[in-house]
Amino acid sequence: MRRVLATALVATTATVTAGCVSTARTASDGTPEKTTGGQIAWGPCTDIQRGDGEPPARQDQNVRCGKLRVPLDYSDPGGEQIELAMIKIPAVDQRARIGSLVFNFGGPGGSGVDTLDQASKALSSLRARYDLVSFDPRGVERSAGVRCGTPADLDEFIAMDTLPPGEQTRRKLAAANRKFADLCQRDSGKVLPYVGTVNAARDMDRMRTALGDEKLNYFGMSYGTQLGAVYATLFPKNVGRMVLDAPLDPSVSFEERTLAQTRGFQQVYESFLKACVKEQCELGPTVSSANKNVEKLLNDLTKRPLKVGDRELTQGLASTGIVSALYSEVTWPFLETALGQALKGQGGALLYLADSYTGRNEDGTYSTQMTSFPAITCVDTAERPDEATLRRTEEAALKISPLFGSEGSGGLCSIWPAQGSDKAKRVDATGSAPILVVGGKNDPATPYEWAPKLTAQLKTATLATYEGEGHGAYLSGSKCVTKLVDAYLLDGEMPSRGSTCPAA
Repeated sequence: MRRVLATALVATTATVTAGCVSTARTASDGTPEKTTGGQIAWGPCTDIQRGDGEPPARQDQNVRCGKLRVPLDYSDPGGEQIELAMIKIPAVDQRARIGSLVFNFGGPGGSGVDTLDQASKALSSLRARYDLVSFDPRGVERSAGVRCGTPADLDEFIAMDTLPPGEQTRRKLAAANRKFADLCQRDSGKVLPYVGTVNAARDMDRMRTALGDEKLNYFGMSYGTQLGAVYATLFPKNVGRMVLDAPLDPSVSFEERTLAQTRGFQQVYESFLKACVKEQCELGPTVSSANKNVEKLLNDLTKRPLKVGDRELTQGLASTGIVSALYSEVTWPFLETALGQALKGQGGALLYLADSYTGRNEDGTYSTQMTSFPAITCVDTAERPDEATLRRTEEAALKISPLFGSEGSGGLCSIWPAQGSDKAKRVDATGSAPILVVGGKNDPATPYEWAPKLTAQLKTATLATYEGEGHGAYLSGSKCVTKLVDAYLLDGEMPSRGSTCPAA
């Protein structure tokens, strides 16, 4: 699980292709709209593909897309500029409108344009009084997205087996990492030094001004919590109402993050198996037998990948598919079906789960999800782990979980072509408005232990706890969490310290 475990991406239910174009700036009814400094040009969203195949304009005429120009290098603000893709869905009740609510749904590397378009129905209570806004952060998709080779190159990289552990596998993975890093430098070397979270936070303050908001109202999920924390550190006086759901602890090392996430995914995997065998489980009658069958499947795939049309389900892709479905309890039944089919020689469903995670489209092209993630991760830290640290990390992780143990993303960052900085690891929002942090007790990707740590580092935050499963609490289906967060964002009512919501 070397490439996919050390991510905190909020998984969505569909893989989409993306795009957002600039046209003359217009309001939602098509009439000319006044600008703030002429910075954003809003127009129709012409190249977002929804899961049902309908273009956004046929479903909601109010969905608008636009571009905001920002400096590539903030130390040279008058120099080369890049365009950030944005999306806006205006508030339903304009008379009671509070302002804009800017979302980052996770990553690093997730497209906010795509995800807001998909998630807007689930955010209807917030849309009542906020203009819902999101964006592709720098280095992601339409915003100078990081590209690394051809789709065939990514197919080869992502499909690589991570089992069995040992020197031969390590050599193959190290060579694959080197080739991948070289392709990223070749294709995106100009932007690689500038895609970090500190610059993305500066971009958000430009967005705030361009949107005409005195304060930034913000909802960050997963990696979006680090982005929000960095923003609150740089611009504490500009913070409005801010929610950080599924929080990261930005101060952790590669080794600490890898081991924490390995424990998190292993615990959720065990919970999945326990839930499966309560009824008639396709994987086996007991947790032990089901686990052995999954392990056998993965080991067999290293010798004989399953044919799926003109593709193959490798062990690496199968492991990625398993991780993808563990992000949410909602997808556990599909994971059971996918694994059950693979045990019978049919790998299509498990391959679909892997593709949804890695951003592979039906035509074989990829989003920048798997290329933006390491680019942002590696410039957000000065850590460049040596071989001894990588091996120590891998050995400790494999003891926690033979299925999910790995060296994390440290192996790729150790050879990354762009220099890293620790500026995004130090957060302190002293002087900001109150911030709400929501942590999930059974979150595999951002373990609960990180929630109180981020809360303490921010100084101005209050922690609320969700007792349920899954990555992210607000979109989990918990009515308690929805009520608690909405009360804060819509009415300014911060929950009392120690607030807890039961599992949904």
